[in-house]
Amino acid sequence: MISAGARSIILLLYFIGICILFFLPGNAFPKAGSWMAAIHFDKWVHFGLFLLLCFLSCWAVQAKCSNTMMFILAAAVLYGIVVEWVQHQFIANRSFDVGDWAADAAGSVAGILAWRVYKKNRPL
Repeated sequence: MISAGARSIILLLYFIGICILFFLPGNAFPKAGSWMAAIHFDKWVHFGLFLLLCFLSCWAVQAKCSNTMMFILAAAVLYGIVVEWVQHQFIANRSFDVGDWAADAAGSVAGILAWRVYKKNRPL
């Protein structure tokens, strides 16, 4: 079993990694091809990053009660909107995108649900 401290370090490293990605200037990313735009690839990336953020947060604290999970969900959704605002205000070639924030929120919900399924079905 992984210790609570190790789980916290893993979560912290992941959080730092996504902060770096979110706060890079827009020209640091390759241009999306037409097929990527057609499937809204950037929204799926946001969804996946926030799914993993919420799952790792629950895993780090071994969330057992709904209140803890709802706090993590609320914090992630708030973080998503703050990221969009910071990008709009301070990051070159980035803007506030409601679609990105919606994908962040949907990924956050999916991460909480994934944790609940994992917690319910993992072997003792």
